[in-house]
Amino acid sequence: MARVVIIGGGPGGYEAASAAAQLGAEVTVVDSDGIGGSAVLTDCVPSKTLIATAEVMTEVEEAGELGVRLDDGDGDTVDPANSVRVDLSVVNKRVKALAAAQSEGISRRLERDKVRLIKGRGRMDGPETVVVGDERLAADVVLIATGARPRILKGSEPDGERILTWEQVYELEELPERLIVVGSGVTGAEFASAYDALGSDVVLVSSRDRVLPGEDADAAAVLEDVFKRRGLTVLSKSRAESVQRRGDGVVVTLTDGRTVEGSHALLAVGSLPNTDDLNLAESGVSLTDGGFVQVDRVSRTTARGVYAAGDCTGVLMLASVAAMQGRIAMAHALGDAVTPLDQSTVSANVFTAPEIATVGLTQAVVDAGGSTGLVVKVPLSDNARAKMQGVRDGFVKLFCLPNTGIVVGGVVVAPRASELIHPISLAVGARLTVDQVAQSFTVYPSISGSIAEAARRLHLRN
Repeated sequence: MARVVIIGGGPGGYEAASAAAQLGAEVTVVDSDGIGGSAVLTDCVPSKTLIATAEVMTEVEEAGELGVRLDDGDGDTVDPANSVRVDLSVVNKRVKALAAAQSEGISRRLERDKVRLIKGRGRMDGPETVVVGDERLAADVVLIATGARPRILKGSEPDGERILTWEQVYELEELPERLIVVGSGVTGAEFASAYDALGSDVVLVSSRDRVLPGEDADAAAVLEDVFKRRGLTVLSKSRAESVQRRGDGVVVTLTDGRTVEGSHALLAVGSLPNTDDLNLAESGVSLTDGGFVQVDRVSRTTARGVYAAGDCTGVLMLASVAAMQGRIAMAHALGDAVTPLDQSTVSANVFTAPEIATVGLTQAVVDAGGSTGLVVKVPLSDNARAKMQGVRDGFVKLFCLPNTGIVVGGVVVAPRASELIHPISLAVGARLTVDQVAQSFTVYPSISGSIAEAARRLHLRN
């Protein structure tokens, strides 16, 4: 029976543990911070739970357009946008309860799979041994899945009260009066969108010329227009130099000397891998200059029998990718059928309002000449269901190869885009043509009908 030791209990670790147990291995998971890792306890699950409340508030704000009114009890009606408030203490209590329940559920599943769970900090002592306290665990296979942590700006140390990382916001009892979000990547944009919907005055500090610099430019433009329409302030080309506490507020100093004052600041300036003090290099595991574990497409490191998965590898830092890396690692290590990680089929989502979902080929690659692709964009303003729901922002974009018409990518900007991207992901993964997508029935009326419409329009260009 193969002995598998996994350091880290996040998605890469717990999914690998289940896969290895299913393949008959003796599995031990060493974890210090709680099963589920940051994805479950401090990142994905908590943030998306908070955003779920923000989504309701966004719908309430726009409900007046659909004819919805609230009765004030005296026979008068009021616009819901001006009469509904959020109790952040209740929201955050629910956030933490759901995260804890999810963690407990994963732990129970691992225990049913007869996976041994050890609480503690593991480190390697050569490629075949993991040390936890006084215990030495012999291993035929080791998986490093230790995740990452928020990057901190020098001179801007969080205090957990006014200067916060995304791991600390769930301790707030009251809604920030004026929240300054430093960083306009995915995390910064998501929290800016959420707190704006919850009722905070939000300032988003972006060092680039637009929000979401790594995402589709058309999608980012839609989101920035929505931000401005809702009163959210975006400071473009404004790099933060420091964030400091001042009484009951904060002051963000920009590199050009300007200052921005607020009640709270949220740092969202990237992540650092949790690879310190693991004895990796001494055990033959190569790291990048940034401290990420170097892996190939089947999650192998440079040390024989040692694999790595998740954010500590720096490969598309998504929970879904971490889980896939972990499963691939165990399949490869234990002799099961293996399909190497194909980044061109990975779907991702930005949980703003509206959401931005993507898969496969990007507009930036096409524009730079890195790939030949045909593209069409269908605005949701043409979609009947969108009109019925009062949705006026967003679009569906499809990419296909010339001549063959094979779908190689897509972008959806819409409410619940995370659900709408799946048919495009299936098309990309299965190498379906635009004709095959177009000939599949969609419900009328539906937002997904715009996916078929985009496919039909691409048929004319082949």
